[in-house]
Amino acid sequence: MNYSVTSPAKVDCRVQLPPSKSMAIRALLLGALCDGKTEDSLHLAEQPNASGDIEVMARALACTGEQVNVGGAGAAMRFLTAYFATRRGRTVVLDGDERMRQRPIGRLVDALRQMDAEVQYLGNEGFPPLRITGHHLTGGTVHIDGSVSSQYISALLMIAPLAGGVTLMLDGNVVSRPYIDMTLAMMRKRGVEAHWHEGEIVVPSGSYKSLPMSQEGDWSAASYWFAMKALLPDSAIALLGLNRDSIQGDRAIVEMMRPLGVIESWNDGVLSLERTDVELPQLYSRGMSDTPDLVPTLAVTLCLLHVPYELTGVANLAIKESNRLEALQEQMLLLGYEIESDGATLRYDGNHTAVTGEVTLDSHGDHRMAMALSLASTRHASITIADAQVVAKSYPKWWEHLACAGFEISEIRYQMSDLRFK
Repeated sequence: MNYSVTSPAKVDCRVQLPPSKSMAIRALLLGALCDGKTEDSLHLAEQPNASGDIEVMARALACTGEQVNVGGAGAAMRFLTAYFATRRGRTVVLDGDERMRQRPIGRLVDALRQMDAEVQYLGNEGFPPLRITGHHLTGGTVHIDGSVSSQYISALLMIAPLAGGVTLMLDGNVVSRPYIDMTLAMMRKRGVEAHWHEGEIVVPSGSYKSLPMSQEGDWSAASYWFAMKALLPDSAIALLGLNRDSIQGDRAIVEMMRPLGVIESWNDGVLSLERTDVELPQLYSRGMSDTPDLVPTLAVTLCLLHVPYELTGVANLAIKESNRLEALQEQMLLLGYEIESDGATLRYDGNHTAVTGEVTLDSHGDHRMAMALSLASTRHASITIADAQVVAKSYPKWWEHLACAGFEISEIRYQMSDLRFK
């Protein structure tokens, strides 16, 4: 479905953010590894603001059949590959959509095979679908390349205690380390004290204790509202559900947006976005290897503000829900912004070529591309987002919240109660 998007001059709203996808799917897997119960998982998945990936993960864990399809849920694919390898006596065919079959999983499978896991490729070598036969895994020393995806590492870490303990040797430059630290923190809360030791992570043998499922607002989802404040500075935006001391790596959006004049103000657990007068940077330079999910938000926002930038550490964006490096270049060029990339860095020189008439931007089936591209409506009057419903993966009510904040969104139904005006 295509949604046309027209921005107001400013917004005035209070937004109840969706629960953190990253934390929720880890909690679901740890809960299943703890006692195998899925009631809390399904309850969390059925919450009205829960993302599609949370629901996919919960229902996959509750599934008793042989066929498990996760669609486009990349984290679910990686975590479930490790999880089903531990399910003694059970064989599962784990598959996804067409894009998932293009996303590599070979390094995770190779690491699991070092633990004596039984995993077979049913299609192209190194890619889903997989046939996984679960049994008791053997721990010890396991090597994996840390430069591709932190989800491979998190998947191994969470099952390591059940395999008798693992020393995970990380080769190469580790990307998205905050997500690994999130995994370790959540394991620690459940009674497993794993720790870093130079270039390795030591996980002891043990078992997890049960904890109730909890929800924390998603800082990745919050990033789009930070961008909105930078682009529409007269707006009054309050964000509900966030943890000020969150372990989510994407809380870094606070620091990222300060040079653009956006600052945070907390009151009774509510985060209000304020504006301060700043001179925009002549060159915005930042390493993004720890926070790859924020790259589309930041890259689009800086283009719309005509701020030259150099964003490094972005290589693994090529294996996300879309090839985000190519998608950003292609779609922003339609709006007159030329982004350059050498595969590891995104660069923009601050120039803009005026574009007239309606522009249709392709989300490439990628939730983060759809939300980031919708920000372009604050500068370009006639914007249409193709395949707009993909936002359900992490922020199901994104379009509804925009509409309630004063954006004109065609072909959408929403309830005003979902977002309260100040």
